[in-house]
Amino acid sequence: MSDQNNNKAEWPLWEVFIRSKAGLDHKHVGSLHAADAEMAIENARDVYTRRMEGVSIWVIESKYIHASDPDNAASLYEPANDKIYRHPTFYDLPDELKHM
Repeated sequence: MSDQNNNKAEWPLWEVFIRSKAGLDHKHVGSLHAADAEMAIENARDVYTRRMEGVSIWVIESKYIHASDPDNAASLYEPANDKIYRHPTFYDLPDELKHM
């Protein structure tokens, strides 16, 4: 056995995103451990696309994902309220435009 197989506990965690049909967004479907990106894609195919539901697979090592903290949402998004010019209330829209 190779060292790679002996160290499964040390394999990094990968996040898996699947695009179910052309033109749609990739959706996060889960996580898995793999030694490298190629193995992560192969394992993601085996685990998350068993019924041919995907047309594209993205994987990214979890340590490279950075996200905002939901507890800080107010301070993150409130400054946008000060920029009233970003709201469409200052623009005249044609009557033909029903949804904005």
